[in-house]
Amino acid sequence: MNNLEEKIKVFAISNQMAERALDQLENKFRIDLGRNALTEKKSDKDEAYYPQFDHDIRAQARDMAVHYELFYCLEVSIRSLVREKLKAELGSAWWDKSEIPDGVRKNARENMQRDIDSGFTQRSDHEIDYTTFGELAEIVRKNWQHFVDIFNSEKAFNRVMHSLNLLRGPIAHCSPLAEDEVVRLRLTMKDWFRLME
Repeated sequence: MNNLEEKIKVFAISNQMAERALDQLENKFRIDLGRNALTEKKSDKDEAYYPQFDHDIRAQARDMAVHYELFYCLEVSIRSLVREKLKAELGSAWWDKSEIPDGVRKNARENMQRDIDSGFTQRSDHEIDYTTFGELAEIVRKNWQHFVDIFNSEKAFNRVMHSLNLLRGPIAHCSPLAEDEVVRLRLTMKDWFRLME
């Protein structure tokens, strides 16, 4: 091996060691040094405002993002499941034909009207999209006869939905989840999918 090849080899090894050290630094201090900017997609963060927030708040947001995404997928999929199942059982006017508590109907109507009155883009044309997570559980409970072929136990459904509703609080209201609650969220998600086995 000639002198130039030796220098290139030493440079490459030094570079790998530096990259590893920077990885450890980023992990230890929970920072992003932007070293992967060319290989990763452009960030969706608003670069005019995001950097103005405290580092610890940004780190918490990064940690909580995965839980928010998980819960977003869960809640939207439950809404879709309820809508499609009741529509299949009762027809396109299922919202009017199904057993939905008056308070849930009233709340959905008021939330829908609030969107209209705000002048902002209306989030949906469907009342169910204006229900809370807890109200979704109420709709299923009141219409349980239509869901017995999907969920294997009404008691288990109620327990899982209760746990999910409690876990949703800190996620939806921008509070960090404690380590125990992260574990509980993962276990409760497993319980959710086990309900449909």
